[in-house]
Order: sequence, then structure tokens, then C-alpha cells
Amino acid sequence: KAYTSNMQVVQIYEHGGLDVLKVEEVKIPEPAAGQVRVKISAAGVNFIDTYQRTGLYPNPTGKFPWALGKEGGGTVDALGEGVNSPAVGTEVCFSGAQGSYAEYCCVAAAACVTLPKGIDSKIGAAVLLQGLTAHYLVMDTQPIKKGDTVLIHAGAGGTGGLIIQMAKLLGATVITTVSTQEKAVVAKEHGADHVIIYTEQDFHAEVLKITNGKKVPVVYDGVGKATFDKSLACCAQRGHLVLFGNASGAVPPVDPLTLTKAGSISLTRPSLFHHVGDGMLEKRAADLFGWIAEGKIKVKIGKEYPLSDARLAQEELSTRKTVGKLLLIP
Repeated sequence: KAYTSNMQVVQIYEHGGLDVLKVEEVKIPEPAAGQVRVKISAAGVNFIDTYQRTGLYPNPTGKFPWALGKEGGGTVDALGEGVNSPAVGTEVCFSGAQGSYAEYCCVAAAACVTLPKGIDSKIGAAVLLQGLTAHYLVMDTQPIKKGDTVLIHAGAGGTGGLIIQMAKLLGATVITTVSTQEKAVVAKEHGADHVIIYTEQDFHAEVLKITNGKKVPVVYDGVGKATFDKSLACCAQRGHLVLFGNASGAVPPVDPLTLTKAGSISLTRPSLFHHVGDGMLEKRAADLFGWIAEGKIKVKIGKEYPLSDARLAQEELSTRKTVGKLLLIP
């Protein structure tokens, strides 16, 4: 069955700068076997979207145009072959599907998380990718123990703010970095114990002061190139540098001996994709939405943009002008 009605979508025909983002009209897609179609209420704007646009993460299919966006929330409005659940009319959110910068998106049914009562699809779109990321980082990649002192970069951002809140739930003392006084207030609201404004202070020197020279057992770094060397220097002996993003650019190749000289540090570069299989998506989502429902985790939506402003949303995310989660609203 061919659909005659159209929808708006943000797509690219080549990798590049903000000008490669095109808002276009295309046919509404039909879900394939194993998929559902979601009428999008909100799409999350994430750094991975900018990496895909620039080609840091190239289009694996090699086919263009390529619709951007990996995360969204909305209502199931059509089922593909073999799918019974989630049913039409169910409010869901998802991450990992491609093409959420659109009015409709076809998603694997298994990738959809049914939203509990009281949590709408806008909150789902705002929190799922970053919330699942924060969950696996603090629960699995380098589990936080009560009494740990940890360093978390970009504490006013979507992911950073959620990592701080989860670290506090687990009993950690949190040191975080932000770029402005305004963002320092937000990081404090998330629960950070010590906030370093890295544009005014050397964060490595401040971490040494705060820890009386002991440094920290783990650094969660989603910034990448700009922070990597000092993040490594903040790790205590046999500490862990968890590099989970490249907001400032990709880190150049590292000589393994650098880790030895820094104090036998372990370096890991994890991905959410490898942490949601084998029933873990449902388990992590249950924890995440349970904490939100109980008021233990708060979701900060920083700004909402129409689809036509996708360029502005990515620009403001990349230049760190924003606080909290950014959403595109079809």
C-alpha cells in the first residue's frame, strides 16, 4: 500500500556543516516487518546527530538522502507485519532508530519503550538516550560505589546532569565542570557538590585541591579532545577514564604507555548500542522511569524548536549555548 500523504523530515545529501541540513517533504513511510510507525511528538537533539551530520560517524549505508535523529517520543499509529505490541495508540519513546527528525518515524518494535502513566512522550524523548547512557555508565562501565568522589564533565548538559543525579543516588561526592556561572547554578540544582567553571579555573588544579591531591577513581568525559589530557591527569592510580563522547572533537590516537605513566589508568570508549541488548533496554528504562516517577531524577528540557529550526538547534548544542535537553517539535 502506497501512502499518498506527505510529512516533513530533516535530512542530508552529504556530510558537512550546518548548511547540509535540509527540511523537506517526503511520503509518510510504511512500517516494515517487525517495525511500528510512530507519530512523533518530540525528537531529541543529541551530539550524535552532529557527528552523523559532519561525517565523524559516517552514514553506514552510504545512501543519501539520509534522515537524521536517533531519539523520539510519540504515539504508535501503524504496525508492521508480525507486530502485536506496542499497540496502535500506545505512547512510546525510542532511541537508536534513524530518522526521528520528522513527523513520523518507523522504529523496530523491540526498540520502543512503552511510557508509564504520568510520563508523556515529550519527557520520554527528552530523557531516553541520555538517561540510558547515564545508567550504563554509572551502573556497568564503571560502577559507582557509595563514598566515591567522581569527576563528571559538562554538568549542566542533558547527559552530564543525569549522570550527576544518578551518581548522587548511588552515594557519590560529585565534582563537575561547566563553562559559565549560569550553568554552575544548574549543575548545583542537579546535585553536584563541587562545580568548577573551567573557563575561569584550571579544572585539574581544582580537582587536586578538592581531593587534597588524591585525585578521583573515575572521570566521566563526554567532551573529548578539549578535556582528555587533564581528565587523564585527574585519575588516581588504577583509576578509570570513561570517554563516552566527542563534544569538542575526537581524541587523537593514544599511546597505551601514556596510561601506564599516568598511573596504570584504564581507558574505555563505550557505546549505548552495546548496553541495551538481552533485556537490558527494559531493565534500564524501568529504573530510569521509576526514578523519574519517584522524583529522584528530574528532567530539564532546555529549549524546544520547530523542525524547521534543526540547524539552529544543532548550532546552539554544538556551541554550548544551551542548558538541559533540546527538542525538535514537528
